[in-house]
Amino acid sequence: MESTDTPDNYTFDYDLSSAVCEHKSFGFVTMSTTIFYPLVFLLSLMGNSLVLWVLVKYESLESLTNVFILNLCLSDLVFSILLPLWVLEYHMSWFLGDFMCKLSNMLFSVSLFSSIFFLTIMTVHRYLSVVNPLSSLSFNTFKCRMLVTTIVWVASILSSIPDAMFHKVNDSSCDYSGTMWHAFSVYQHNTFFLLSLGTIVFCYVRILSTLLRMRSRRHHRTVILILTIVVAYFLSWAPYNLVMFLETLLKLGIIGNCGFKQQVDYALLICRHLAFSHCCLNPVLYVFVGIKFRRHLKRLFQFCWLCQHQATSSLPKAHSLGGFNYEGASFY
Repeated sequence: MESTDTPDNYTFDYDLSSAVCEHKSFGFVTMSTTIFYPLVFLLSLMGNSLVLWVLVKYESLESLTNVFILNLCLSDLVFSILLPLWVLEYHMSWFLGDFMCKLSNMLFSVSLFSSIFFLTIMTVHRYLSVVNPLSSLSFNTFKCRMLVTTIVWVASILSSIPDAMFHKVNDSSCDYSGTMWHAFSVYQHNTFFLLSLGTIVFCYVRILSTLLRMRSRRHHRTVILILTIVVAYFLSWAPYNLVMFLETLLKLGIIGNCGFKQQVDYALLICRHLAFSHCCLNPVLYVFVGIKFRRHLKRLFQFCWLCQHQATSSLPKAHSLGGFNYEGASFY
């Protein structure tokens, strides 16, 4: 009996169109990452360090709002130190071993969660200050400030443990150990994100309705500053979280259109750049929205100029720059 096992009779499970769909060839990925991430890193390092200097040098940390802003700066700095690692991974694959793979992803999540938690608590605190001022008086004690800060960082670290556990070095890249763990991590991030968003929207609806009935403008500057920070955060991270959710649906096989997958890949690249650039955005917002911060920044530059001038001349040393305000209000 003649054999019919010719090459034309074989059935291949390998789908060429699927391979083409899986192939991601972005000509500008490496270039954009190589240029963009170091630029964001430098801007974040300079901007957030400057904000920390102004807060510690010229402002009182007896204000809970100032404490929150200080911790947001620390969170952004933690995030920004990861950017050079990701640039190196693009060029050299992951070469730092399994421990650093887990640690870097844990730091990423700690930064993300701490930002969400601090923004939410900052909004709730401002809500209490406007809607029920007497209830917020007890929050301004040193013990309360330390307790809130400690709880937020501990909660952020505990929430980030799964990301450390689910990552490992696989084929010279630091990635999730399985699709299900990737989906779990994305859903965890999105859950915190949406709960925070719901809380913040509720608080600001009540805040704005209360301020419209008040003649006093004492709270307006703080509300505007915090609202600007919150809106900038959610506009930066919401598209990234949405695209990450769509990517999990693709990986789980819930949706499997090749053209749609390529669109998601491109959208993920753009939204990731937008989200990661947020770590250098808050200092810019403080300059444009925070009146006291601009005043402190101007005086800091004057101080630096005077120091440089005194080092190169024989003029008598200035006794004081004057005008620094050390009261317990935040720098808005």
